[in-house]
Amino acid sequence: MKIDPRQLRLYAVTDRAWARDTEHLMEQVAAAIDGGAGLVQLREKHLDEAAFLAEAERFVALCREKGAVSIINDDVDIAARTGADGVHVGQEDLAAGRVRELLGPDKLIGVSAHSVEEALAAQAAGADYLGVGAAFVTGTKTDATPITRETIRAITAAVDIPVVAIGGISAGNILELADCGLDGVAVVSALFAQPDVRAAAAELRALSDRIAR
Repeated sequence: MKIDPRQLRLYAVTDRAWARDTEHLMEQVAAAIDGGAGLVQLREKHLDEAAFLAEAERFVALCREKGAVSIINDDVDIAARTGADGVHVGQEDLAAGRVRELLGPDKLIGVSAHSVEEALAAQAAGADYLGVGAAFVTGTKTDATPITRETIRAITAAVDIPVVAIGGISAGNILELADCGLDGVAVVSALFAQPDVRAAAAELRALSDRIAR
């Protein structure tokens, strides 16, 4: 599967902190897609395997129904068992080359990168796109240190695969990422912590279209 960079204009990453239950989370995902998210990443840190699998099956089916790309965070097994479009891994997770061996050539692999060296290594190992950051200080990952605009520009110039910025991005600061060579932005609270997820997505998608290469 080849990722269309336009699908990365608005990359939604779920967070159960703002969902009452799984049903509400699925409603939020649907609203994000309806508002303009082309790709959604399901991130669960505290569910047991059976609950995560059941939720992921619903998530993948919903994304497929609405024409969005479905990505599972970290868990290659869940991604394979649910038929998700791909998986996203961090530098501390399974290496991209091993993920490619497990998932095969037809699934998408996203990799988090914080430097040109990490970005080039991920691309060489078979990554289809990169998430770079943190772009700003973020409350979602308190251990994530912001990287400079110069580093983001260096990464986008060095690789041939699409790149999205992630970390603390909101409607109030997204335009600061103009001229960085990005294909889009990945957001969490700027979507899922908002009272109207669809409206937040529509606003962010319009702003992302302005800063994307």
